[in-house]
Amino acid sequence: MKPTTAQSACGLPSHVIIDLTKTSVQRTDTEWRALLTPLQFKVARKQGTEPPFQNEFWHHHADGVYFSVCSDTPLFDSRDKFDSGTGWPSFTRPIEPAFVGEHVDTSHGMRRVEVHCNVDGAHLGHVFPDGPSDRGGLRYCINSASLRFMPRAEYEAWVKKQNAQRSTSNAER
Repeated sequence: MKPTTAQSACGLPSHVIIDLTKTSVQRTDTEWRALLTPLQFKVARKQGTEPPFQNEFWHHHADGVYFSVCSDTPLFDSRDKFDSGTGWPSFTRPIEPAFVGEHVDTSHGMRRVEVHCNVDGAHLGHVFPDGPSDRGGLRYCINSASLRFMPRAEYEAWVKKQNAQRSTSNAER
C-alpha cells in the first residue's frame, strides 16, 4: 500500500486514563525511563503515538510473536498480522484476549477504543471495526514502539521454558 499524508485516527495520541494499580508489573516513571527508549516511554507509558510508515514493524513480515515492550507478555502473532495501509502494524486479534484491555477514548472529537496491555499497562494503540471481515472484522492498530518481536523458534522455546517452570512450581506446592 502507498503511504499517505492524511491524519489517521491511529495517529492521534490517546487521552484515556488506565488504572495502573491493577497491573501486575509495577514501576515508577524513573524505572520505566531507564528500561525503555525515549520513544518507547512516550508511546507505551504516556500514551503517545509514532509516525506512520516510519516505525519498526509496519512492514515487518517475519514469522513470530510480538510481546509488550514493558513485560514478557505475548500479545500478537504474526499469523494474525495484515497490511491495513495505515503505516502501523495491524492485527486481527490478540493472542490472548485477557492480556489486552480496552477503554473508550473520546479525545480529538472522535470515538475510538484504546488498547493496552493488562499485565503492565503499556498503551498499545487502538482497535477499529474495519479489519478483514473474513478474519473477525477487527483491526488492532498497534504502535511498534510498544512491541518487541520474538522469532517463532525462539518463542516456542520460551513457551516450553515457561511451561517447565510452571510444572516445577506446581510440583513444589
